[in-house]
Amino acid sequence: MTALVEIRDIYIDGRSDETWMPIIKGVDLTLNKGEVLGLIGESGAGKSTLGLAAMGFTRDGVRISGGTVTFDGIDLLAASAAKKRELLGKRIAYVAQSAAASFNPAHKLIDQHTEGPVQHGVMSRSESVQDGIELYRRLRLPNPEEIGFRYPHQVSGGQLQRAMTAMAMSCRPDLIIFDEPTTALDVTTQIEVLASIRDIVDQFDTAAIYITHDLAVVAQMADKIKVLLKGDEVEEADTRTMLSAPKEDYTKSLWAVRAFERPQKPAVHTSATPVVSVQNVSAAYGKIPVLHDVSFDIHEGRTVAVVGESGSGKSTTARCITGLLPPSQGVIQFDGQSLPAHYKNRSKDQLRQAQMIYQMADTALNPRQRIGDIIGRPVQFYMGLTGKQKRRRVEELLEEIELPAAQYIDRLPSELSGGQKQRIGIARALAAEPKFIICDEVTSALDQLVAEGILKLLARLQDDLKLSYMFITHDLATVKAIADEVVVMKEGKVVEQGTKHDMFVPPHHPYTDLLLSSVPEMDPDWLTNLLNERGVDNIGDAAVDKMS
Repeated sequence: MTALVEIRDIYIDGRSDETWMPIIKGVDLTLNKGEVLGLIGESGAGKSTLGLAAMGFTRDGVRISGGTVTFDGIDLLAASAAKKRELLGKRIAYVAQSAAASFNPAHKLIDQHTEGPVQHGVMSRSESVQDGIELYRRLRLPNPEEIGFRYPHQVSGGQLQRAMTAMAMSCRPDLIIFDEPTTALDVTTQIEVLASIRDIVDQFDTAAIYITHDLAVVAQMADKIKVLLKGDEVEEADTRTMLSAPKEDYTKSLWAVRAFERPQKPAVHTSATPVVSVQNVSAAYGKIPVLHDVSFDIHEGRTVAVVGESGSGKSTTARCITGLLPPSQGVIQFDGQSLPAHYKNRSKDQLRQAQMIYQMADTALNPRQRIGDIIGRPVQFYMGLTGKQKRRRVEELLEEIELPAAQYIDRLPSELSGGQKQRIGIARALAAEPKFIICDEVTSALDQLVAEGILKLLARLQDDLKLSYMFITHDLATVKAIADEVVVMKEGKVVEQGTKHDMFVPPHHPYTDLLLSSVPEMDPDWLTNLLNERGVDNIGDAAVDKMS
């Protein structure tokens, strides 16, 4: 059988200043029609670079310096621009990690969805609209008949990720590159999306390269797994063999990674004043209510994890705390004093005390500013430092996040890894010298080893500076690692809250049970067995008929 994709002895370089440095070093890849290959490895392994090369594509500042890439007998490295345009989007599709950075904010989702099928002559616009609605339904998007007529900023990050997956499937391509497609999804939504992706790949005999740092996810999706390390292939085998009997020490070390976990802290004294107190807060977007009587406290030096599926109200609660969305009722208190509902009415000191670290460091850092300027801006704005004093403080902050100032202060964000960029986001938050930081899914885009380093850094900073954290996350392993208390939200309401210990010991609210049972396991049969246990009706989608 002729392979759909063949990569032979490929070498890929990246440019640093005027020097070309190797990224991929003589790797081979073979993918047959209907087959799913999982690409795994830590940050900087070359996973995304190799995945893009399978499309005959490289990012700016990257070049293919040797080897061949063949798709269905077509030499992609020698193909004309017109031939590549004919293939990309129609026969070869790509699902990026960051949906927020991939959609055009000026156009509705359905307009962007239909562009490919119409331009490639696959179907008319009206046919593509109807097909898009059906794909939205398969991928469990809410109100599938209406959601496509919203703009990207009007849907949650998880919903936007699913819309991008639907867009990639719009032309029924022969090959899809999935680049970390579920990192923005909560565990319950992830199950539905993984089931839908797996079914569509099976139904249309589509080949896929599934790039991920989540080993439990790749166990559900891939027929075979290739492990990369710093541009070299470590080993490749079918999924069951790779999970049960990896040959190389590096692969065994990946399998053995366990999340860092802080010990449970003593209970807070009942008379202690919270740093942040959310009291009976309700909020709406326009006339649409989204939060309903939400209450919880965050005390000094403690971490409250707020968990729940996409659209549950986690980020909206954070917007209320920061004053970006004034509550329709209820109050936010800081150190026992009520804060003005709108951030414009808060003092500079009140603004300084609450900072935020964002999920996607790629979109949170200005790509045109050097690291010293990114961190230096809040140093100057909040602390009033300029000149040598400002630079000295920026250097101190870089040392605080374990990035040597001499090496990083004059770099651009594009010259940093994902984990390093997230550390810069932490330094920028620390520059205001706050008491309270909101961490919004800060490890979801990172591989396990890098994420563990970020969690350890945040824990150390909390101990050293007596910081309080609100940790928005859908990753229950992260909750175990860093939380003191847990707040579970669903449909804008708090359904359960308590200590971390209480969170992981039954009995639970039924929704908490659903979250806990939805965490993927390192078993290739886990997803299939779970779908069988829950039944098709619980997934609510005929797209998983074959698997249940």
